[in-house]
Amino acid sequence: MVASIALPRVMRIGAGAIEELGTVVADLGLHRPLIVTDAFMTSTGAAERMSGILTRAGLTPGLFSGAVPDPTTDSLHAGLEALREHDADVVVGFGGGSPMDTAKALGLLGRQGGSMGDYKAPHNNTGPALPVVVVPTTAGSGSEATQFAIITDSATDEKMLCPGIAFLPTAAIIDYELTLSMPQRLTADTGVDALTHAIEAYVSRRANPFADSMALTAITTISTALPRAYADGTDARAREQMMLAATQAGIAFSNSSVALVHGMSRPIGAHFHIAHGLSNAMLLPAVTAFSLSAAESRYADCARAYGAAAEADDDATAARKLLDALTGLCRDVDVPTPESYGIDRERWQNLVPLMAEQAVASGSPANNPRVPTEAEIQDLYAQIYP
Repeated sequence: MVASIALPRVMRIGAGAIEELGTVVADLGLHRPLIVTDAFMTSTGAAERMSGILTRAGLTPGLFSGAVPDPTTDSLHAGLEALREHDADVVVGFGGGSPMDTAKALGLLGRQGGSMGDYKAPHNNTGPALPVVVVPTTAGSGSEATQFAIITDSATDEKMLCPGIAFLPTAAIIDYELTLSMPQRLTADTGVDALTHAIEAYVSRRANPFADSMALTAITTISTALPRAYADGTDARAREQMMLAATQAGIAFSNSSVALVHGMSRPIGAHFHIAHGLSNAMLLPAVTAFSLSAAESRYADCARAYGAAAEADDDATAARKLLDALTGLCRDVDVPTPESYGIDRERWQNLVPLMAEQAVASGSPANNPRVPTEAEIQDLYAQIYP
């Protein structure tokens, strides 16, 4: 099998990398960046700092601060208007996964028009698109290095996976110092999200040696760095390790694929407005238990990389130890069940058939080591509720 590998053209990684944003944009021959971020980043003065960095590089920045959590098709309308009004030639996504996905969507729609429903899976989007430069402020989504955008259809609540090289950022500025103020809950949710990316990339039916190396390295790092960052948000070394591991996990799944956890997670986020990383965490142990028998050796490799199993353990034993470790991690970082999170039982049960249908339609479950039926997905949703 020939693996098709795609990466951002430029990456700046390390403390203080944010100060190189203007130089990176200018070196790409671009002049009129539109900063795409959310109201929080504007309220803290972070967006103003970004604008200043770009201005000092001789550029003319504009600002759109209307990115929303789990971006919707409706939320893109004002962004497109800002893009046109500024006559932007590059989009700068600044924030967590939602502002970055918003920036990616605006980059594509700004060139091609139409609606995001035209670009959802299984359609493969190759371009054209405006260049996108991203600056993540959380260590989890990996969107800074992926060929995907996730946008929710405002009319149907479908969380659409939009894939293709057109969504790959041209450049990424990865500065872990931007994550030092992340609260504990966000640290946990985004961290488990990154771990899920790495594990699913490795066990995916589309795995390849390039993605494998990134995935295993990320798993090893997250196993020790996430508990430290969760316990002490000021642990700069843990924050730095998590930021790099999240990017590596993003590279891994972008060049392999995610699988059943993500396929089931997106409908939960769309219908119940649960953060993507948290819905992944709710699902990870149960989906891993469901999938173990179909890829014991691959899950065993993940267990050894995580430090949950010894080299001497046989694959079956190691795979079970991974499941135990994931269950323990989710307990240690206080991952709630849908019930304890406050989701109404009757509404959950009523939506399970639709969520299972949407999970299958996304295509991600087909990449899982054990490909589930729609009925099996419904059963997994029932398992994780209480």
